[in-house]
Amino acid sequence: MKLCTIRTPEGTRAARLDGGELIDLGFSDLGALLAEPGWRARAASGTGATYDVRDADFAPLVPRPSKVICVGHNYTRHIEEMGRELPAYPTLFPKFADSLIGAHDDIVKPAETDALDWEVELAVVIGEEVRRAGETQAEAAIAGFTVMNDISARDWQFRTIEWTQGKIWDSSTPVGPYLVTPDEVGGVRPALGVRTVVDGTVMQSDDTGTLLFDPVSLIAYISTIVRLRPGDLIATGTPAGVGHARDPKVYLTGGETVVTEIDGLGACANRIVEDV
Repeated sequence: MKLCTIRTPEGTRAARLDGGELIDLGFSDLGALLAEPGWRARAASGTGATYDVRDADFAPLVPRPSKVICVGHNYTRHIEEMGRELPAYPTLFPKFADSLIGAHDDIVKPAETDALDWEVELAVVIGEEVRRAGETQAEAAIAGFTVMNDISARDWQFRTIEWTQGKIWDSSTPVGPYLVTPDEVGGVRPALGVRTVVDGTVMQSDDTGTLLFDPVSLIAYISTIVRLRPGDLIATGTPAGVGHARDPKVYLTGGETVVTEIDGLGACANRIVEDV
């Protein structure tokens, strides 16, 4: 299944993609659907109002997740380009719901940064509550996968040894357009092509099969620390090709179109606009 949250004149709605139509599932958003026991059956059988997918206005996939956990340094080539050693444990930092935007929304470049950068990421969507999950529990907790662009203000990120201040800018992080269930992408450890294209030029290209810490191991690790709830998001890291690591460095200044896409999941396509 492919599930999403769309904006309508009556407010946001959870929907299922069926051919060229989006079927209303009777919930205000995907987070509300995932919180329901037996959500998979309800998502598969829902038959509400229909919307033409060509006119879809995608909201953030889960508008108000209880938490967004991001992973840094999880592709070997990206770690090398950033001049770091391979980590023994996942490198974690948070995002917040206020950072999230829809898959096709404009990204407003904050006036305070001169080093705005792209990061395509496979994001895991949690489908059931878990704490201290073993492998079987962790696998079962995966509702599906989606695309995230972990937009980063590098000048703020590297002001200190803590990255968070460069990662959590308000209304900066596209996520969506769809939650795609594992059965459609080869299971809970998918090997999918990931890429970032800026104004038609490929900047990042890799395969999620090369992740150091895969989705199942990340759920097991993170849920040891904190309870994961339905609708929570785990962004699994970005591959090589970020603007900050290029020589000379390349940053987003305004006017560019950034497409972050993952095979089988779809793409976020966002125009960078200057803050006014």
